[in-house]
Amino acid sequence: MDYGWLSIVPPLLAILLAIITRQVYVSLFLGILSGWVILSGWSLPGGLAASIQSMTDVFQDPGNTRVIMFCALIGALITLTQRSGGVNGFVDWLRRRNLAQTPRSAAALAGITGFVIFIESSICALIAGSVARPLFERLRISREKLAYILDSTSAPKCVLIPLNAWGAFVIGLLETEGLSDTVQVFIKSIPYNFYAILVIIMVVFFIVTAMDFGPMKKAEQRARTTGKTISDNSVPMVSDEVTSIGPKEGIPFRAFNMIVPVIVMMTMMPVGLYITGEGDMLAGTGSTAVLWSVLASIFVAGLLPVIQKIFTFREVFDLSLKGIGGMMPLAIVMILAFSIGDTSRELGTGVFVASVADDFLHPRYIAAVIFITSAFIAFSTGTSWGVFAIMIPIAVPTALIMDVNIPLSVAAVLGGGVFGDHVSPISDTTLVSSMAAASDHIDHVRTQLPYALIAAFGATMLYLVFGILLHP
Repeated sequence: MDYGWLSIVPPLLAILLAIITRQVYVSLFLGILSGWVILSGWSLPGGLAASIQSMTDVFQDPGNTRVIMFCALIGALITLTQRSGGVNGFVDWLRRRNLAQTPRSAAALAGITGFVIFIESSICALIAGSVARPLFERLRISREKLAYILDSTSAPKCVLIPLNAWGAFVIGLLETEGLSDTVQVFIKSIPYNFYAILVIIMVVFFIVTAMDFGPMKKAEQRARTTGKTISDNSVPMVSDEVTSIGPKEGIPFRAFNMIVPVIVMMTMMPVGLYITGEGDMLAGTGSTAVLWSVLASIFVAGLLPVIQKIFTFREVFDLSLKGIGGMMPLAIVMILAFSIGDTSRELGTGVFVASVADDFLHPRYIAAVIFITSAFIAFSTGTSWGVFAIMIPIAVPTALIMDVNIPLSVAAVLGGGVFGDHVSPISDTTLVSSMAAASDHIDHVRTQLPYALIAAFGATMLYLVFGILLHP
């Protein structure tokens, strides 16, 4: 059955409600409910029952289940490495080597630490902030500058890596679109993720040159001339308030309690892709590979402190459950994300949008439009993952029908989502960056915005250029 304009009601309703209410969970669910009410012949009880069944059916897909398990299990890895003293040991290891004696080298240390930690964007910002913040204070570098570096090396970097929660989530969404080569699509989209790439290039440039402009320049001048790393009227956000768990009392801090599990995870990802792809990593199953990698990493992260007599097996088990419990909000978002994608496919949303766009929009402009739309939604709602869930089920079918380059379209969704999330004052990664830097949150948003807008403008131009090159 052709539902026509009704097919866009679920994603459109989810978008509008998320913008108005800032409640992504409720908005996604109401989007799902509206879709199944339509599919059930306008029966509210039938639509409600079908909506619940749709969320339940998410677990019928092994790929969906593996991705949800992976993101929940990441919480266990985080708590084990923190509680065993691995994170603190890594921080102390960096400090003992006196790697930052000048403002430029301190900024470089913050950036490098942010790049090294890739498991999850918030943990990346918190660890890098704890390493660099004392150095920034001593060397009179503004907290706004630290927050900018942390924010620019968290989500923009994580979205370019397939072997973390971000990559697993995106690959899972692509698998629900019926693509058989999801890992290849994700990898091929990386060079087209212009916003994330430009943000990383820009932060490296500003670290190396020590140049600044706009509000950031004024903040740096204030810090250098007065020693005030935060302005008089600002209210700092303290990172300790968001640290879920600290190291066990009385234990030595050993960096390898974090480094070894991370290395195991990095190693197991390509191994899993090689095995599931029967010798061809690009043909491997991404959701299976990431699940294997995090399970192996958790095993090592739990075994090391047991061998060192820091934990008992019971403590490892309890800490793992605590970490998994802390990731339940993320798991709920993923269930809703997969469900609204299924709902949109049942209504033929992507097919309808593609048919309408085909009448007035040339394929060469699709990527730029997708980027701008995703950016607006993410900025308004403060979440990139919710945008991925809404836009990928629309962008992929549209690209297939209009014969648009799929990796380019996927990259436009990812880049736009990260940009909007990157500069949104209600974004969790932006908030965590402010906390990790002990910066005033609004000051962070205000000083970072000009830098992000430059990268977004450059990305939009590149999507137009590559749209023309790939679709003459």
